[in-house]
Formats: sequence, C-alpha cells, structure tokens
Amino acid sequence: MKIKSIHLYSYDGRRRDVQFHLNGLNVITGRSSTGKSALSEIIEYCMGRSTFNIPEGVIRDRVSWFAVIYQFAGEQVLVAKPSPGSGRSSCSTAMIRRGADIAAPDHTDLLVNDDDSGVETLLSRMIGIPENTTAVPLENSRESYDANIKHTYYYLFQKQTIVANKDQLFYRQNEPFQPQAIKDTLPILLGVSSRNRYKLEAQLRTLQRDRRLNGKLLEQARGAVETSEERALGLISEARSVGIFATDRGAGEPVVSLLRDALSWTPAPVPEDDGQRVATIETNLFGLREQRREIQRRIDATVQFAKRSEGFESEAGEQRDRLASIKALPKSKETGEWQWPFTEANLALSSPIASMLLAEIESLDQEMTAVRGERPALEAYLVVQRTALEAVGDQIRTKEVELSAAIASNEVIAQMGNRNNAASRVVGRVSLFLENLLPDAEMARLEAEEKRLKAKADDLERKIGADDSGERLASTLNNISMHMSRYITDLGGEFGQYPARLDMHNLTVVIDRPSRPIYMPRTGGGENHLAYHLAALLALHRFAANNDQPLPRFLLIDQPTQVYFPSETVYAAAGGSIEKTETDADLEAVRRLFEVLRRFGEEDAKGFQIIVTEHANLRDDWFQSALVEQPWTKPPALVPNDWPDESDESASVVPS
Repeated sequence: MKIKSIHLYSYDGRRRDVQFHLNGLNVITGRSSTGKSALSEIIEYCMGRSTFNIPEGVIRDRVSWFAVIYQFAGEQVLVAKPSPGSGRSSCSTAMIRRGADIAAPDHTDLLVNDDDSGVETLLSRMIGIPENTTAVPLENSRESYDANIKHTYYYLFQKQTIVANKDQLFYRQNEPFQPQAIKDTLPILLGVSSRNRYKLEAQLRTLQRDRRLNGKLLEQARGAVETSEERALGLISEARSVGIFATDRGAGEPVVSLLRDALSWTPAPVPEDDGQRVATIETNLFGLREQRREIQRRIDATVQFAKRSEGFESEAGEQRDRLASIKALPKSKETGEWQWPFTEANLALSSPIASMLLAEIESLDQEMTAVRGERPALEAYLVVQRTALEAVGDQIRTKEVELSAAIASNEVIAQMGNRNNAASRVVGRVSLFLENLLPDAEMARLEAEEKRLKAKADDLERKIGADDSGERLASTLNNISMHMSRYITDLGGEFGQYPARLDMHNLTVVIDRPSRPIYMPRTGGGENHLAYHLAALLALHRFAANNDQPLPRFLLIDQPTQVYFPSETVYAAAGGSIEKTETDADLEAVRRLFEVLRRFGEEDAKGFQIIVTEHANLRDDWFQSALVEQPWTKPPALVPNDWPDESDESASVVPS
C-alpha cells in the first residue's frame, strides 16, 4: 500500500492534485505555512480516522472534500471524505471507489457511499492483515480486539514534533492506551503471533462461556433437588386446602404423581368448610404436642428415678460397709473366737445383736442387687422414649409446614374471594414446580457436559500454553535490531559502534554498551534523537517489506533536517531555497540524511515509498528528481489563494 496522489476540492468545484512517485524518495519542500505538514493529517483522515486534526486556517476554510488514491498490487483504491464543516471536529462518512487505474473524480461525482468502518475493513483486508485477535491474557481486565489498518499509523508518520523527540519514538505513543495497543498489535503486523493461537483462544473463550452457562444450570438443578421435597409437601398441603383433591388422599402415593394429578383439576363449587382443613391440622398439632409433652415427662421421671436409685445404692453401700466392719473386731485371746468389745467374755456372733446386724447387712445386699438389676431396663426404656419423642417432633414439623401452607391458602381464598381462584393459583405453582423439576437423566447429562467442557478447556489451554509466539517475537526484534546500528552510523548518530535494539517494553531505542545500556531519553542532541528514530523505523519497515508483512509500504517524515540548522528560525527561513540551505545548514548532514533515505527505497527495501516534507533543498540531481513539485514558495501552496471560503455565499460548484 502506497500513496499515489492526494486531491483537495474547493467549495466551487475546483480540484488541487498532488502526485507522488510510487517508488523511492519523494520530497516536498518550501516555506512555512504552505500546508506541507497537513499532508500527513489528510492521509490519516482518509485512512479511516474520524477525528479531523488539520489545523485551523485556509485548509479548513476552503476545502470541501479530501481524497487519497492508494496503490496496491494490481489495484487502486480511492477514499474521499467531506470536510466536517464549520464548528465540527470529526466526520465518519466516506466515499470508496476501486479499480485497476482510478482517476480523481470531479467534484460533482463525489458522494458518500460508506463510512470509516468500511474504509478500515477494506484497507485492512487489502493490505493483508490476517484475521486476528490481540493476545490479551484471559484473566486481564481489558478485552481482546482485532488489529486493523489503524494500528499501522504508529509506524507511518513521523511528524515535526516527534521526529527528534527523545521521549517519544512512535506516533501517538504519548496518548492514553496507545502504548499498550502498540505492544498488542505489532506482533500481529510483523507476522509473529500464530494465527492458530487466535483461533484457539477464540474457541477457549466460547468454551468458557458455555461452561459458565452449563454451571449455572447445574447449580440451579442441584439447588432445586435439595429443596424439592419440602416444596412438594407444601404444594400438596396447599392443594388440599383449596380443595384440589381430598384431604385423605396421598398416603403412600408418590409425591410427584400426586402433584401431576393436580394439573387436571377443574373449577368446582366452593365448599362451605373452608376453615375445616386448618382446624383439623391445628387439632392434630395440639394432640401431637400433648403427646410430646407426655413423653418428655416420662423421660424426665425416668432420669430422676435413675438418679435416686444411684443415690440409694451409694447410701446403702456405705451403711453395709459400716455394718460389715463389725466382723473386723478383735478375737478373744483366751478362746480365739470373735468377741464383742466392752462386753462380758464369750459374747460372740451368736448373740441377738450380732444376728440382727448380720440380717440387716443381708437385707441391704438384696436391695442393692435389685437396684443394679433395674438399671439396664431403665436405659432401654429411655432409648424407646427418646426415639418416640423424635418421631413425634418430625410429625409436628410436617404438620407445621402443612398448617403454614393451609393458612396461606385460606388467606389467598379470602383475598381472591373464592376457592377456585386460589386453586388456580396453586395449580399454576404446581405446574411451575413440575416444569423446573429436573429428571435424574437431565442431571446426569448436565454433569457429563460439565466434565466434557472442562476436559476440552484444559486441552485448549495446554495447546495455547505451547505457543512459541514469545520466542518468535524475540527473534523478529533481533532481526530488526541487527540493522539499526548501521543506520545510526550512516545518519551520524552517537554510539553507532555499539549494538542498538528496539525495546518493546518501554517503546524506545536502547544502545547496548559493554558497561551499561543507554536508553534514548538519556542521550543528548537532536541529531542523535533523529538518528535513533529513523534507524528504528527504517529497520522495522525493512523487515516488514522484505518478509511480506502487512505494513503499508510508505513512511512520511515531516521536517527531519531541522536538527541540522542553527535554529528553528533559520530553518524556517530556508523556505525551500538551495542557497539558504547551503549557507545555513550542516550540508554534509543534510545530504547524508537524504542519501540514507534514497538508498533505503532503492536497495534496502526496493520500491518502498518515503515522503519527506521539508524546508531544506539540495542541488543534487537525484534530490531534484525526488521533488514532487517545485518548492512551495508562496503561501498557501497546497490550497490556491483564489479558492473561496466555506462562508462565501458566492461559492458554488462549477458544472463540469
């Protein structure tokens, strides 16, 4: 893609044409304020940019349409756009015309037939930008987008304020979000990012969306299963309350089957015992609660009895131990038999007192044996009673759910005025419940689908992780950097003896000295900054052109020789004059610059188009043959003096 010509149209129908050489060096030189710097804005405007950045003045006031004819291999494309008009700063409408050999149309033939989106799509496709999506990490907050012709602007225009700027290498690099866009899209434009990767990432995004949707369905299904039984019981109670089926129906019958039968309900006369269902449930609840209290009383009494038995056993044991101690009294030394202390001799256990005490010990033994024998029975009894208490509690909870549903149904009956309306509402809720009730087969299908999607996503992530785009980008940047040092030396830049490279992380030029790297912002002198800028861009375009990558084959440089003049005032005063250039400029540096640019289009990247807008002029034949037009010496040169303003009411289109 190159620039064949630029065309401007007046409000009265006249046309101004600027023709370019398709191959090699093009130079437009002349005085200040002649419209040279506006050429890059016109080209960008006609490449699909809606913002109208042409400075205020005669061009805005006197030009009604702008057009550029782009040359492709075997085809030409004309893009024309109307001036936004007074007070407006953008325009997105356009005219597109294609053909093997296009001539600039007359003013009367200009008409809108497309917009900037169509221009971007067409130029992107014709230049060969592949289908793509920027490689934005999936967990990143910013979204992926497609690289298109707009993302080539950074490398096509070196405007007056940028060409020797040490802090900004690329056009628009200083604008918000643009540095990241450069980093995202340059690998695509250099053919580094794998096209297969874009396809895999698109498939992964689609797959992850499907997983999220399936996951929500699965979560809803699991939640519905967990709550379905309780909801079903409530619906059955509501259905009974509003008379959909008899209150005694449902014992042993499947819940879902019972609810399906409710769908066949038809309106019937309202029965007179609307409150009977609530009263019955309340009566049942009262009886169940009384039963629960009675069981609890039995449990409490049993526990107290057990505690008292333990106390008796303990007390009886102590008494028995004290009584048994009489057997430990000393024996008579004379007879060797057991002897009561402090009594007459030979008073042994056969005495009445001893017999009574021994009988008491035997009675205590029998009572303690009886207490111990009752303990297992007490524990078994407590287990039975507690089981019964739990069963009654479950019945109470079920009845409370039924009562709540019955009360709610009766309230609905009172609000709606009749039971039929309430029954219709219940039938609707039953229908919704059954529709959302997931069969076991559907649950199994959702779970199987989740496993399948996860396995496929894992496989895609492994394939994406195996992509070697990072290594290929490093190799490409090394190839570009290989030529940068030579261009820096040819342009007279400092540190040309050391390797130079394009730093994509900081978007700048780095000189790799043995001791430490030197970044462009830390270098001095406008000549050095110009050399670094042009070296980076020429090396980048050389790689793209020689490897058939989708970058336009032109570069527009605005006023690069300003760094070779003593001051901006002296540079502006040159005004396209050969004599002034030879008198005031560093002539050797100026000639060296243009020779590097000429050689680039003739040898390094054959057929590459370089357009330079300048104040300097050289008498060399090759330079003069590169001039697009004679120096623009009388402002304005791009727009004729006799073109009318937009506000001129006398301006009208001249018929062709």
